[in-house]
Amino acid sequence: MKKDFSYLLKAALIIWYRDILLFFGDKPRIVGALGQPLLYLLVMGNGLAPSMSRGLGGSYLVFMFPGVIGMTVLFTSVFSAISVIWDREFGFLKEILVSPVPRPAIALGKILGGASVAFLQGCAILLLAPLVGVSIPLTSLPSILGMMGLGACALTAFGLVVASRMESMQGFQLIMNFLLLPMFFLSGALYPLSNVPPWMRNLALVDPLTYAVDGLRAAMGSPHAMHPFWLDAGILFFVMLTFMGLAVAAFSLHE
Repeated sequence: MKKDFSYLLKAALIIWYRDILLFFGDKPRIVGALGQPLLYLLVMGNGLAPSMSRGLGGSYLVFMFPGVIGMTVLFTSVFSAISVIWDREFGFLKEILVSPVPRPAIALGKILGGASVAFLQGCAILLLAPLVGVSIPLTSLPSILGMMGLGACALTAFGLVVASRMESMQGFQLIMNFLLLPMFFLSGALYPLSNVPPWMRNLALVDPLTYAVDGLRAAMGSPHAMHPFWLDAGILFFVMLTFMGLAVAAFSLHE
């Protein structure tokens, strides 16, 4: 039993290492992934700040900063799952599936790879906090990093569940664009959910990104956090386990 677990872990780490190497070897992907959140901060943040700050009773850039980190984690995590479709088209996935590598190791390695990339890019945005006037105490840093890690794992597993059943890159991108933008706009990343219509608030409560963004706000001490940090973390942990289980099951049934 111990030997089987060790073998599964080694196989998952090898797949994780491959995805990390592919990411750092793709410079345009790194620049593109960081360009979008910077655009939101510099253009949308400064453009809406004069009107939004009055309603919030504080800086709009400070309010939206956790949302931009959540956006970075969301898009990077989910689109990391595209590698599954690439691997299928170029035959690499077939080679892994016919090898002795356990199917759960494939799913776990892919989740770890995508989540690691998303986590690193979230950390890169976190370094911009002083530029937008966000003060982050060192004591809050473990909570912030933990929430980013939970969100990255949950959202990567979600993307992997979808990608494991898709046959083409075009189909995956259409489905993801249909899902990701509503997930982002319903999460409260750009505006507080306290004043939205009830139907919209109810939809936000089933959006995993809502708890990641709210958890980041709670960890940063924002007065706009809707829930305590422990509640956001607990819900997101449950979501992560659920999607990871579904991803492992999807690969176990993969032909």
